[in-house]
Amino acid sequence: MRRSKIVGVVLTASAIPLVLACSAVEKALDCGKTALVVAEAADDLQRAVSDATEDPTEARESLDRIDRNLEKISDETDDADVGKAVESLESAVQSVRQDLKQGDTPKAGPVGDAADDLTAVCKPG
Repeated sequence: MRRSKIVGVVLTASAIPLVLACSAVEKALDCGKTALVVAEAADDLQRAVSDATEDPTEARESLDRIDRNLEKISDETDDADVGKAVESLESAVQSVRQDLKQGDTPKAGPVGDAADDLTAVCKPG
């Protein structure tokens, strides 16, 4: 009976790292999927900025989509590199919003660059 308890404890203890590793990979995959959506929204924004001074609606919708997904990523991860990438992207989004508000042609390049950075840090492993 004692041997079976020891075997049970060893099996349980050896399973914990596997469960944690799967959890980390799952979180990274979720982050990666969301980062991909952010990158797609950044691409949409790039296309929308050319018409933004006449009709900023599409650009604002892209920015809103980015914001929603950044919030999702922030809620799902506590990784420092992901946090920095999210902050960088939020700052770039705010800059584009300010340009739109002032009637200026938005500079979407920094949003695309920050989205690429986020995608890079969300890779598993």
